[in-house]
Amino acid sequence: MTETPRAYRAICFDLDGTLLPMDLGAFMQSYFEALYDFMTVRGIDGGAFLEALKRGTHAMATHDDGSTNEEAFWGEFHRHMDPDAADWEALLTEFYEGPFGKLGESVQPNPETARALEVLQEKGYPLVLTTMPMFPPQAVRWRLAWAGADADAFARLTTYDNSTTVKPHPRYYAENAAALGVAPEDILMVGNNTVEDLAFAELGADAFLVTDWLLDPTDGFDLSTVRHGTMADFARWVEALPPCADPARDINAGTVAAADAEAVLATCATAAEAQAAAARYAAAKADAAPYPATPGAGAAASEEVR
Repeated sequence: MTETPRAYRAICFDLDGTLLPMDLGAFMQSYFEALYDFMTVRGIDGGAFLEALKRGTHAMATHDDGSTNEEAFWGEFHRHMDPDAADWEALLTEFYEGPFGKLGESVQPNPETARALEVLQEKGYPLVLTTMPMFPPQAVRWRLAWAGADADAFARLTTYDNSTTVKPHPRYYAENAAALGVAPEDILMVGNNTVEDLAFAELGADAFLVTDWLLDPTDGFDLSTVRHGTMADFARWVEALPPCADPARDINAGTVAAADAEAVLATCATAAEAQAAAARYAAAKADAAPYPATPGAGAAASEEVR
């Protein structure tokens, strides 16, 4: 980290393990238990609901038909829970607006996160939250609040309703580059996962790997090949960034046209190969995720939703 930092036109951040310090295994277990209880007290079979949730989440991780993750989730969910048995979307909205918010009450924000974001904003850098897009917007906003970050500081949040695939698919990152309207080479990706977050580098983005809650699915990644450090290191590093002279403008916060994402992918010679590898990774991860059928029935899926 001795090199002179360059200017970027936008900064993208992962959330869980990057901005948000959290034991994902413990959080996901609490999440499942809260959902189970929420449904059970309303006369709904909590175990059946969690199984349908699992199936819907698997569909988000593996579909490749151009639909949004939200559409993929509900399409599969309704194959396992009667669509007419309840107003499922209203129920989940109620859950995410209420009980979900309490799940992060014990989270201790890292003050270096707020420091880094404040400096970047002062220097005029547009911020984008490129978190795993499997949650609705309110759940993402809650998790940013737990991290001590203002959701309104981000020009775009990736959520299940504005994304058509998941990490580490190149298409996911192509959608975000297209939403920013800038070349990947002008974007910095900040994350903690050597596969899911560094996949943006396949398209040409620069990267900073945050190591406080490092995740290495490869179990052998060479850290010397990428800029890395703790969140405190990152906060110090951004102090040396020059002001953003040419920030991304008119950033699209919603869904991105397929043709725009394809145009970004076309600039990457290895996009097809990377896409195939990402599909295998996402499918294997979804298949391996151990969701409990009932609270306490098994370990939570600690990394299915990032």
